[in-house]
Amino acid sequence: MSKIKKTTPPVGNPSISQAKQAAEKRAAELINFSFKYLDGDHDKFSYAPYNTEYFCEVLKRVKDISGWTKLELLSNRSSSLRAHPIEWTTTSEANGFNFPKHEEIVDTPYQFAVSGNEHGRVHGFFIYNTFYVVWLDKNHKLYP
Repeated sequence: MSKIKKTTPPVGNPSISQAKQAAEKRAAELINFSFKYLDGDHDKFSYAPYNTEYFCEVLKRVKDISGWTKLELLSNRSSSLRAHPIEWTTTSEANGFNFPKHEEIVDTPYQFAVSGNEHGRVHGFFIYNTFYVVWLDKNHKLYP
């Protein structure tokens, strides 16, 4: 009877493993996007009439930002990004996002531009490194 020789599985390229670990660490710090609280039925921020070009621009911006950390987004002073906190008292929506328990969930609301002024803003908030999109404001209706 012959013995079956046990072989150890190949370990792989250590540099790939290190690169994978570095990529996983970086990915854990990057911004994620959620549309859980997206409000497309709001009178001012309904996105139903928007065209395909608009949504392509939104997706491009979200894709670009998803390669950044929260700190990189919030400290970016680019005039084409215009990322900053929202001060409700200076807006058309003094009650905030106004979804159930929003006062308990939303710490600081933020906005960023889709692309300069042409495609408006995205409004939402962070929980850790996830940005929850609430309104797509193509026509700049949050700030009258």
